[in-house]
Amino acid sequence: MKFILQTFFKGLYYWLTDKSFRTFVRLSVVYGSSKRYVQKKISIPEGAMTVADAKSFIWQYYEIFFRKYYHFQAKTEHPVIIDCGSNIGLSILGFKRQYPKSIIHAFEADSKIADILKNNIRQLNLSDVQVHQNAVWTADESLQFASEGADGGQISQGNESSFKVEGIDLARFISRFEQIDFLKIDIEGAETSVLPHIANQLHKVDKLFVEFHSYNGQTQHLNEVINAICSSGHRVFIENVSGRHAPFVNTKGKYGMDLQLNIFAYRD
Repeated sequence: MKFILQTFFKGLYYWLTDKSFRTFVRLSVVYGSSKRYVQKKISIPEGAMTVADAKSFIWQYYEIFFRKYYHFQAKTEHPVIIDCGSNIGLSILGFKRQYPKSIIHAFEADSKIADILKNNIRQLNLSDVQVHQNAVWTADESLQFASEGADGGQISQGNESSFKVEGIDLARFISRFEQIDFLKIDIEGAETSVLPHIANQLHKVDKLFVEFHSYNGQTQHLNEVINAICSSGHRVFIENVSGRHAPFVNTKGKYGMDLQLNIFAYRD
């Protein structure tokens, strides 16, 4: 019966067996048709949060609490976590629900999103979380940043609507730590520059999550990202989340990207 449910009725199976999936379905029904980029407060079993965009929040919940993308086993009750691209803080909440005593450094470049992030941390009474309102980068320098209004903001030198943010050299920041239990990098394309830059620091990282983006018409740099990760002795698991059918025909993909991957890297 379990096999039949899992194979032919996956949605029903998860509905019956997983509370987080039921919450995801409820969020989809209640907020799935909400107007985009409208700030509102949403309650979930893990806590009440202010969100910048309901649709992106729903899919973040799906990934973090149902798919458990950032679920990991730490060797201490006080794991050090560096979260690059924290958005409104749902990932922070996930880390804190698993490890309440974790020490988290959260990076969010978009000033409006960072304000929501800070407010959510206060509302949820999350301690030992330091928010850095910086763009993770390869140098300590000013950059132009284009806000998407939700979770798609990115460094964008040629965008007329971009604004100035302060970039932070992630290699320099990481150098202060002897051990990092979890490093998350979701920085909308800047990972192709940042990962090779921090390659000589990745030996300190136990678990690494990278959301890889390849934009139409641009060099992919996937080999450089994988080489940077594997050079430090990590093994990788790669999930393709592009959602492309007939890729030889549908070469452009969605949202301006021809490839999007989730890369999970870990030590044996």
